[in-house]
Amino acid sequence: MKLGISLATFPGAPERLGADIVEIAQHAETAGFASVWVMDHYFQIPMNGSVEDQMLEGYATLAFLAGQTERVELGTLVTGVHYRHPGLLAKIVTTLDVLSGGRAVLGIGAGWNEDESRGLGVPFPSRAERFERLEETLQICDQMWSDDDSPYVGKHYQLDRPLNSPQPLRRPPILIGGSGEKKTLRLVAKYADACNLFPSPEIPHKLSVLREHCAAVGRDYDTIAKTSIFLVQAGADGMLTAEEGLRGLAGMGIDTVYLGVVDPLEAGRLEKLAEIAADL
Repeated sequence: MKLGISLATFPGAPERLGADIVEIAQHAETAGFASVWVMDHYFQIPMNGSVEDQMLEGYATLAFLAGQTERVELGTLVTGVHYRHPGLLAKIVTTLDVLSGGRAVLGIGAGWNEDESRGLGVPFPSRAERFERLEETLQICDQMWSDDDSPYVGKHYQLDRPLNSPQPLRRPPILIGGSGEKKTLRLVAKYADACNLFPSPEIPHKLSVLREHCAAVGRDYDTIAKTSIFLVQAGADGMLTAEEGLRGLAGMGIDTVYLGVVDPLEAGRLEKLAEIAADL
């Protein structure tokens, strides 16, 4: 099993945030984690704290971490499709990939947090429209990363010349977050290199649905990474729960887990998690 570390909260004095997240990312890289992820939200989300808590912009944070790390992949869990115009998003991810030496991942989904979008004046289309925009965005990214600058004409987006120079050092893998059976998992089968599912007993069923979508579009199911998230609480009890949780996720077919770790710099904590994952 592969592990990534997910940075979802940013406590502490603002003048220390840069040094704090660099220390965590570098520690995770040294411990053997494969990737570092940040949430792509404007405001902190209710499950993690107060809406007034500090929240950093996702791609600026990843760009900063790119210059402070060497090996880990870098991505968002996940970008709401309405946050950025798709041509700009493809350019942002390309820039991250080039400057990091080929380590960018595009994490994307239909988005959900209406309050933060309304708060900052960002248009928040209906759920149906966001899914339409998600598919067009995936098509645009695929086209721009194939060095095809012919016009793109969709229902929601029209790009006269989707030029992308330079091209990424590698085609950034695409991770789609969400577990909707009719729309999200269908898009995973058509466009994505990875899915990200909520950690629940429903995972085997969701993966069965994904397998059906893959068969329908002629996609090899085994070429899609199956990922989930897991929160590791503080202390020895948290580590025991984490080991049980990782084994349970592996048993359900998950091959990559993105960990939110309380007290990640506690001596040996990340190293022990990497050892557990290596045995799965």
